[in-house]
Amino acid sequence: MLVLVINSGSSSLKYQVRDTANGELLAKGIIDRIGEDAVPDHGAALEELSRRMPGLLGGRSIDAVGHRVVHGGERFSEPVLVNNEIVRSIERLSPLAPLHNPPSARGIRAVHDKWPDIPQVAVFDTAFHRTLPEHAWRYAVPDSLYRKYGIRRYGFHGTSYGYVAPAAARFLRIEPGEFDAVIAHLGNGASVTAIRNGRSIDTSMGFTPLEGLVMGTRSGDVDPSILVFLLREGYDADSLDNLLNRESGLLALGGASDMRTVEEAAAAGDGAAALALDVAAYRLAKYIGAYHVAVNGAQAVVFTAGIGENSPEFRELTVNKLGALGITLDREANQRREPGARLISAPDSAVPVLVVPTDEEEAIAEATAATVARDFAPPAGRAGG
Repeated sequence: MLVLVINSGSSSLKYQVRDTANGELLAKGIIDRIGEDAVPDHGAALEELSRRMPGLLGGRSIDAVGHRVVHGGERFSEPVLVNNEIVRSIERLSPLAPLHNPPSARGIRAVHDKWPDIPQVAVFDTAFHRTLPEHAWRYAVPDSLYRKYGIRRYGFHGTSYGYVAPAAARFLRIEPGEFDAVIAHLGNGASVTAIRNGRSIDTSMGFTPLEGLVMGTRSGDVDPSILVFLLREGYDADSLDNLLNRESGLLALGGASDMRTVEEAAAAGDGAAALALDVAAYRLAKYIGAYHVAVNGAQAVVFTAGIGENSPEFRELTVNKLGALGITLDREANQRREPGARLISAPDSAVPVLVVPTDEEEAIAEATAATVARDFAPPAGRAGG
């Protein structure tokens, strides 16, 4: 099956075309500056993509489209075939992911307008974490807030975790359903998840992607009373949202949101940048220690995503804080840049430490193909492409 994978942002549309029969990546790219004159909306972005398609596909047609959707709330525990009611549900969840769900819905509607007969599948970042036990997803607030507003921990980056966890297990020759691990998905947005018997049992992101680790521009965990204090000092909801989501994290501490820039500044002697790295690594190490307990002893600590896969310096800074767990790094192995899953811990480390590349687009393509094969009944005379 030829699957077009789309990740719609507010001002960009990232895409890949994959053949799920053989795992081949046929094309990838991005259409950005959506909202400007050249590409006024997501419909125009789809028109541009359709102009690119013939040269990319060599006469073949798209069979299905898979969309990354960040927030699926409590309703969606697996990928679903899209219809109008599903799109409306995604839109209703927009207050929980205002930067992500609205463009996803716009992308889905644009595809339907352009190719109405092609089946579409929504793949939710939150779905993997629907296995969280109630003691992990509950917040200690009145139950009425959960029942009225759905305030609970949802977790994110689930598509990545669902790909990386079994890959790490297979690398260690462990059955995926018996795998206990702590996995850190570290990019501009970052989270860490406790995996027990192959399933998510706790995760650092919560009601929204703001909770947890120090990220590029997000604060991660803060004392809630800080927000009350700032409200009384004149901040409003929008300014607080902007402060915590766009003006905090590495940017606030180290002067830049990109980890590479912060690392370069720290290496050049910038004390603020060095502190930013130390705060971020300390926060991550605390979560790893806690989740090691949560899974009753991890069989592996796994780094993935852009920073996790490509920053040996940040991995070393983090693992060096885990000595109490008997976890130690092989510095030479950690510095090597190799494709595929690899071991970076020392031979005497109490817990193996791995780097396992993620591939969310491949996971979305496979989930899309499986969902279409299971649920889609094509109308007579359907023509894709």
